[in-house]
Amino acid sequence: MIAIGGNSLIRAGQKGTIPEQFANARLTTEQIAVLAEEGCRIVITHGNGPQVGSQLLRSEAGSSQTYTLPLDVCVAMTQGEIGYIIQTSLQSIFRERKISIPVTSLITQVLVDKHDPAFQNPTKPIGPFYSKEVAQKKQDELNWNIIEDAARGYRRVVPSPKPLEVIEQDIILDCLERGIIVIASGGGGIPVTFENGTMVGVEAVIDKDRASALLAIELNIERFIISTEVEKVYLNFKKSNQKAIDMISLDEAKRYLDEGHFLEGSMKPKIEAAIEFLESGGEEVIITNPEHLADAIKGKTGTHIIGRIQR
Repeated sequence: MIAIGGNSLIRAGQKGTIPEQFANARLTTEQIAVLAEEGCRIVITHGNGPQVGSQLLRSEAGSSQTYTLPLDVCVAMTQGEIGYIIQTSLQSIFRERKISIPVTSLITQVLVDKHDPAFQNPTKPIGPFYSKEVAQKKQDELNWNIIEDAARGYRRVVPSPKPLEVIEQDIILDCLERGIIVIASGGGGIPVTFENGTMVGVEAVIDKDRASALLAIELNIERFIISTEVEKVYLNFKKSNQKAIDMISLDEAKRYLDEGHFLEGSMKPKIEAAIEFLESGGEEVIITNPEHLADAIKGKTGTHIIGRIQR
């Protein structure tokens, strides 16, 4: 499994135009194509943070002229948008290299518990920053939960419940067994629950790394690759004594996590997802940036986390 960060498609300093996203997707899919040529069966997941924020902005801006979009629908829309970008980029490379491997994108729902404590304590920031006055108006009119970011303004927060089950996991497995590369569980999946036997979407965002780890576990995947902005994970990141990690054991990863080396909203959820995957029987987690995916899998770079290390 290769989990692509939403920020991998929109790099720092970019506006996030569609041509920019296609160019960035090309960098990642060129690496994925190398793995496909070598016979790897591949599931691709992806984040959607910047893209879902843009969808919410469009919905707000056009609310006087068209219907507004609930968050679960925005997640579904970005699954289609990003899936299309990744899928066509990979198909184009396959065509250039005369590789005959089918690729598909799958709208994916993820079951959550409507009684999850996260619904009582929303913490996941989404959408744009607002002034205090605008934020208060949104809170009063739309019943949003708002938090203050002292440096940048006010922002809406939503629940981030624990993913329990990927609804389409059997379909994804069937595709893998047929040799199809699947793009699934975009943005952590569309959060759904059951009400009186009916499946309904909920206003929440599932952490994409946790959802990816869950899907990898459900599919009995051996290797979980997390593509992010840095080539390797660091201890004491951005401090004078920062140190790149080449290979660590599961126990070491847990110890470094407890010691506070990994920041919330940055590397911490990735390490937590890696730990969950390995504790459930996965063999290896690799964390690196898009440009080094193929080399990282060959052991030339990246951070490798495994259950046990033979010293």
